[in-house]
Amino acid sequence: MTTAETVFAPARARTAAIGATVRRKQGFQHGGWFVAPFLTLFSLFVIWPLLRGVYLSFTDANISGDTTSFIGLDNYREALQDPLMWDALGHSAYFTLLVVPCITVLAFLLAMLAHHLERGKWLWRLCFFAPFLLPSTVAGDLWQWLFNPGTGMINHVFGIETPWLTDKSYAMLAIVITTLWWTVGFSFLLYLAALQGIPEQLYEAAKLDGANAWHRMVRITLPLLRNITGLVIALQILASLQVFDQAVVMMDFSPGPEESTRTFVQYTLEEGFTSYRVGYASAISIIFFVIIAAVALARMWLLRNREEGAAR
Repeated sequence: MTTAETVFAPARARTAAIGATVRRKQGFQHGGWFVAPFLTLFSLFVIWPLLRGVYLSFTDANISGDTTSFIGLDNYREALQDPLMWDALGHSAYFTLLVVPCITVLAFLLAMLAHHLERGKWLWRLCFFAPFLLPSTVAGDLWQWLFNPGTGMINHVFGIETPWLTDKSYAMLAIVITTLWWTVGFSFLLYLAALQGIPEQLYEAAKLDGANAWHRMVRITLPLLRNITGLVIALQILASLQVFDQAVVMMDFSPGPEESTRTFVQYTLEEGFTSYRVGYASAISIIFFVIIAAVALARMWLLRNREEGAAR
């Protein structure tokens, strides 16, 4: 390096750094206009309601419009001692424990079937995904009719006399079956897209090494679908904990036989709009928000630790 280059090198570096900073600022200024509409709507319909709900949870606000008073943590103390809230949370957790494993396995099997079929692939994919496009009220009404002991098809086809919607032992199971049929299409689509992204050369090489179909699935397919499986499980947990539509529609807007299908979201709605206790409903909704956030953060922590372990 010449003497001139040695002298001017620091100045050139500073000039390049200043230019990069200016370009970043200009890019941020231009990009800000593109994200402004989203940020405005997000703040208006997500951030503001959340902050408003946190404030109301510390008050005795009610839907009748009476004077609101600040009561501190009284709503949270009552919620933690409320047996109905814990029952509703237990029902949501029980529903989640039934749905998540079943829908994960079923979606994988349907994706494998649709991926390996030689004929009519588009028809099978349409049949598996189409129920997901139905509104929740349509799916709920349809299966309410199917489970009806007198006029429904389920009992007649299988020759049984199960009181699906009137017995607490079967009511939640009926909602689970409805949810599996209605929502499996989304997870099926994720698995199918992931399967199509696996290079065929891997299977061909495994065949040359003498691996049968079972070994190829265990050694190639499942490991390469691990991230998608984690995503499906996480999304299903978050969605299942918030179950509301199908449970309410199938039980005709009631908490089910002996209140066996009352979910956490339904109980929050009842407290806010039936008992008119907006402050208390806000408190239990904040508790539910914390639970869901904890589940999401735990999933992220486990995923990060797994990726770090794999990198080592």
